[in-house]
Amino acid sequence: MVNIGIIGVGLVGSELISQLATYASSVPRISVIALTNSSKQLLSTPNYSPLELSTWKQTLQTQGNTANLSVFIDYVSNSPTPAIIIDNTSSQEIASQYPLFLEKGLHVVTPNKKAFSSEATLYKEIIEEAKKNKKLVFNESTVGAGLPIISTLKDLVRTGDKINRIEGIFSGTLSYIFNEFSKSGDDNGQKFSEIVTVAKNNGYTEPDPRDDLNGLDVARKVVILGRIAGMNLSLDTLPVENIVPEPLPKNNNQVLRYVGVIDPVCGESGVKLVSLPLSHPFATLKGSDNMIAFTTQRFPNPLIIQGAGAGAAVTAFGIFSDILKIADRFEP
Repeated sequence: MVNIGIIGVGLVGSELISQLATYASSVPRISVIALTNSSKQLLSTPNYSPLELSTWKQTLQTQGNTANLSVFIDYVSNSPTPAIIIDNTSSQEIASQYPLFLEKGLHVVTPNKKAFSSEATLYKEIIEEAKKNKKLVFNESTVGAGLPIISTLKDLVRTGDKINRIEGIFSGTLSYIFNEFSKSGDDNGQKFSEIVTVAKNNGYTEPDPRDDLNGLDVARKVVILGRIAGMNLSLDTLPVENIVPEPLPKNNNQVLRYVGVIDPVCGESGVKLVSLPLSHPFATLKGSDNMIAFTTQRFPNPLIIQGAGAGAAVTAFGIFSDILKIADRFEP
């Protein structure tokens, strides 16, 4: 049995709990023992018994105590069985405490990009603490939601392949926005701001849509992948092109795409808005799909991963998959 403490029970967190509840009903090897949002937390009693996931929202509201992250972490870390902290937030403050979580004996699973794309010192400390304490950190859903992008890159690196170039559409949000914007065609189409509003209502955007529109979300993903590929990338030095140059270009049989590039060979990584012909592979994307191309020594014709890259269901799937990777380590 693996016990879980979940930080953040909003759109993605709620969907994750729903998926866990369905799974637990048939394979009871994962137990949620603690939940918290920014104001309240719920700890299972007595004896770390599983929380009732069918009524968790009402129970958190009516029986939850005032949120206290220190108390929450101490409770989960004292679990009698292996325990995982799930951080569903985009909080830098919580991300900065991952080394402490690992020191306290907790495994970490998260879609929070800030732990892996902010200061290089934090990134290195997380790696070192995980190794020192023999704990696992999985963050597949930080890039491409549920798509196997990080795991694929790690496999390429671990098997000794040489990464020549990684490029792609890394933002499901911006993929959706520019797909819809390209449909507009003329001044009678949807306004850019209206499309962004729909994307937010559909759960595609970051909690603050400006993190998508200023290019920071894609930049973080480029930094995350670049570091895995062995590059010393940082947000401070990564060129990031303005997502909405004024005026917005009118494209003649072309589409707008926001492309992230990781180039270990030439060292020319960055994020830029490009206009592509309809014949380009990136122009074929629909909805909120991502497409990432890995060009390596073994894959001179790029290894391509494509699929839904935004939304609560696929992001929660990515988190759930990482949870199972840890739970598998403790199977008898």
